[in-house]
Amino acid sequence: MALKKLKTLDTKSIYKNPYWEYKLDSYTLPDGKVGEYHYVHTPGAVMVVPVADDGRLILVKQFRYLWKKESIEFPAGGVKGGNFLLTAKNELEEEAEVAAANWELAGEFNPFNGVADEVCKVYFATELSPAAKEKDSSEEFEILKMTSLEFQSMVEKGEIWDGMTLAAWALAKRTVLNHLKEIGK
Repeated sequence: MALKKLKTLDTKSIYKNPYWEYKLDSYTLPDGKVGEYHYVHTPGAVMVVPVADDGRLILVKQFRYLWKKESIEFPAGGVKGGNFLLTAKNELEEEAEVAAANWELAGEFNPFNGVADEVCKVYFATELSPAAKEKDSSEEFEILKMTSLEFQSMVEKGEIWDGMTLAAWALAKRTVLNHLKEIGK
């Protein structure tokens, strides 16, 4: 049985800032009545799973304000200017201080599909070289390098708990492990 498609009747912008917009839609419910749907609209996000020539993953540790604690994550950020790959390249340079010569789209996901319409594209990056972009004054990072086994152990211990990092790893893991076999790591 096909599910009924819900039709948007009206969209209002309730609040907007440089990162996202809070919207309110009126739409038809499955029973034909009109309902309200509150959600966050964003231009999208990227996350990069970078692998150094020695086979180690590069992640960043940063303080997450809402949780009042540090979080270990793959380099990531909100899309600027509508270009996902360019945003990924800029975030990798800004956060991990490396550039990549080889880029591959590992997949995409929605981080919170009942609340936001955001699409996060995950990229696998290799052939890394030193690079540094000016950092955003609102962010501070510690660059970490670890093997995929160390990463997995930290996930299992709850030391890596960022949902987007976990989703990115689920999408990129097979590609990363195949790459490590190819380079003998």
